[in-house]
Amino acid sequence: MVDYFINAFATLFVTIDPVGLAPMFLAVTAGMSQADRRKVAIRATLTAAGILLIFYASGQTVLNVLGISVSAFRVAGGILLFLIAIEMVFGKRQERKAETAEKAVEAQGHHGTVNEIAIFPLAIPLISGPATISAIILLSSQAPDTVSYAGLGGVIAIILLSCMGAFLVADKLERLLGETAQLVITRLLGVLLAALSVQFVADGVLTLMGG
Repeated sequence: MVDYFINAFATLFVTIDPVGLAPMFLAVTAGMSQADRRKVAIRATLTAAGILLIFYASGQTVLNVLGISVSAFRVAGGILLFLIAIEMVFGKRQERKAETAEKAVEAQGHHGTVNEIAIFPLAIPLISGPATISAIILLSSQAPDTVSYAGLGGVIAIILLSCMGAFLVADKLERLLGETAQLVITRLLGVLLAALSVQFVADGVLTLMGG
């Protein structure tokens, strides 16, 4: 059970990457007051929590309705996470996120409302993007028992709270780490996610072959 929680935490923390989201938060909230930034941080986190909760609660049902086996989803989810890992290792993911943030600012103008920015691009797709949703469905389907499944909910809550915390201290975090440290951390986390994703694929393939 402990291994499952460590695996779940590592997968979600690396996939969502709260530290890496801090610069994106600063970019899309440029020119806002501290009070408005705080509102954006809270609303973005709550919106993402609602979206992820839906997939956390109904992930297995979705797979059953579509007739997709857990093993097949492990392989597909593992491949998707591996692609994200490659982006992280080669520094492409931050560029893509930055581009998404820039497009949001251009679309909404610098006077985008608190709700608009909180929902897009922060809640969707920066926090609760396709990779995160896939990871949650994958992890919930792997939960060995009810206690582990409930614990996964706690892990998701912790990661989301860490996102909110990173947003609230984004300016301090960016100054503390600097661009070089952020790049190093992102690449290290990318290697970790690559290893986890390969394990997901291997487990899925072995189960499919055994079945």
